[in-house]
Amino acid sequence: MDFANLIQTVAIYAIPVLLSITLHEAAHGYAARHFGDNTAYLAGRITLNPFKHIDPVGTILMPLMLYFATSGAFLFGYAKPVPVRFGNLRHPKQDMVWVALAGPGANFVQALAWGAVFYLLQAAGVSEPFFIEMAQGGILVNIVMFAFNLFPLPPLDGGRILVGLLPYRQAVLVSRVEPFGFFIVMALVLAGVVGSLWLRPLMGITFKLINLLLTPLAMLVG
Repeated sequence: MDFANLIQTVAIYAIPVLLSITLHEAAHGYAARHFGDNTAYLAGRITLNPFKHIDPVGTILMPLMLYFATSGAFLFGYAKPVPVRFGNLRHPKQDMVWVALAGPGANFVQALAWGAVFYLLQAAGVSEPFFIEMAQGGILVNIVMFAFNLFPLPPLDGGRILVGLLPYRQAVLVSRVEPFGFFIVMALVLAGVVGSLWLRPLMGITFKLINLLLTPLAMLVG
């Protein structure tokens, strides 16, 4: 294991990862408060303090163990979920969709922002690889989080969106999967199903959309 390479990788990705999970979780809490549930606010989770959102196992230990176990080929982690009582929302089934969308939406906006940073660094003549790679890492991290969290299975955001959109009877059936959803998702990830059939296609579409939205900036600074 190349520890120098590990330290460099951690340094490049530290800020993008911390921002991605912090703003993702805070966005859930802010949306929940907007639609009538103050649970996250009262728990102090609507904050830009990353330590409020870090899960010691899911955010630190698991990614490090996977990095060493797979030589960096496979990484997975998660933040401490923001507490939301969907029953407190003014229109629980409808508002659940917006609360769930808020997290991936925050990641999409961050990917767009990191893309803008990338072009502005080039326009400013910055050639230091560290900053260029950090901007590229910010785009990648947020697009991965955006695409992965939209996978349509509870407890992921995509599963909650699906529950909110389905008719009541079908929504109840899907919501019953949630206690086992994490293990099902992990099994599908390890089997390569999520990566090949969901993550890579959606990431490809998202990269193209980000590039399209940034085209005016690229032309302006190019």
